[in-house]
Amino acid sequence: MSVNPSITSALDALRYTPDGLIAAIVQQAADPAASTPAGRVLMFAWMNREALERTFATGKMHYWSRSRNRLWLKGETSGHVQEVVSWYRDCDGDALLFAVRQTGGACHTGYESCFFQPLDFAGVALPVREDKRFEPEAVYGV
Repeated sequence: MSVNPSITSALDALRYTPDGLIAAIVQQAADPAASTPAGRVLMFAWMNREALERTFATGKMHYWSRSRNRLWLKGETSGHVQEVVSWYRDCDGDALLFAVRQTGGACHTGYESCFFQPLDFAGVALPVREDKRFEPEAVYGV
């Protein structure tokens, strides 16, 4: 896997957690063909160094799954991949923001974004105001 030396330098400068992870916020990039508005937060996930290297080598988002304890390509099962458009680090270098072109829904529950459930200020769930983009059972099986 070939990674540009300037990317390697940028990855070296990041501040990872003690277990080697960094927070990644993913939002929809500006794309006239997309139904999702630019800037909508699609998901939050964790990345490790290998996930970052694979992301930049392929142009598609890779993450570290803490629950499965393994690397994963977003869309490896569903086909709902995320193509990287741009990325940013925060001022402390301990969190990343990616703008992506999302194919299909970002959320494994079928919604466009993992942030589909509105809450009131007491923490009570309000009605979901959007339709699912896909049925999880049809994509992931039972």
